[in-house]
Amino acid sequence: MRIKSKFDLTDKVAIVTGSSKGIGESIARGLAEFGAHVVISSRNQEAVDQVAESYKKDGLSAIGIACNVGKYEELDTLIAKTIEAFGRIDIIVNNAAINPYYGPVEGSDDGVFQKIMNVNVAAALELCKRALPQLKESRGSIINISSVEGMIPGFGLGLYSVSKAAITMLTSNMAKEWGRHGIRANTVCPGLVKTKFSQALWTNDKTLSGYEKHVPLRRMAQPDELAGVVCFLASDASSYVTGSVIAVDGGYLIAG
Repeated sequence: MRIKSKFDLTDKVAIVTGSSKGIGESIARGLAEFGAHVVISSRNQEAVDQVAESYKKDGLSAIGIACNVGKYEELDTLIAKTIEAFGRIDIIVNNAAINPYYGPVEGSDDGVFQKIMNVNVAAALELCKRALPQLKESRGSIINISSVEGMIPGFGLGLYSVSKAAITMLTSNMAKEWGRHGIRANTVCPGLVKTKFSQALWTNDKTLSGYEKHVPLRRMAQPDELAGVVCFLASDASSYVTGSVIAVDGGYLIAG
């Protein structure tokens, strides 16, 4: 087999949560461009339909299925509608996340930590558990989006950081426990990416300047710079890669 063909995702079926904008939308487009049938998913049906229609205009295969990942009955619907549309599931990208609180850990309101953990960690586990029969059959690939904030603690993002550290460990356990089924699970840790989710950081001139001086590549990332590594992890080009943690951070973690 030629190495180039290992990147081909033709007729694979991928669910990407939180994919109506930002990193998730770029990842979904990348998977579709490599040939996958992509399920665009976020809480708003109109938003996911708009993204799916834009893909179809470009000759790509996509459908939109609204899903609030924090509501587990909607995860059941997401799985059922995906199978109804495409008959299988090969790839799951758990990208949906929230960060409703910025500040010291002791200053958070009651319940906010549980809400963060429910969406950022528990929902990823629950979606993969529900898709496990299909992933076993397809010998599928799970890619969980974490963050460099889950590897190095920073000020103001403590609760979010804990959730991202947890998703990394959850991914490692998925890889270890489900590898016997041929399922691979890997973690991608972005640094600062120019999205609406991180807007409070990159619109602050002092914060952005400090970040760009700190990282070796001297800039933040654009959303489409995450797509390539996810397409690699979703494809047979990474067929012997599981349990890995890949930072897409411009060198943030090595900058000291």
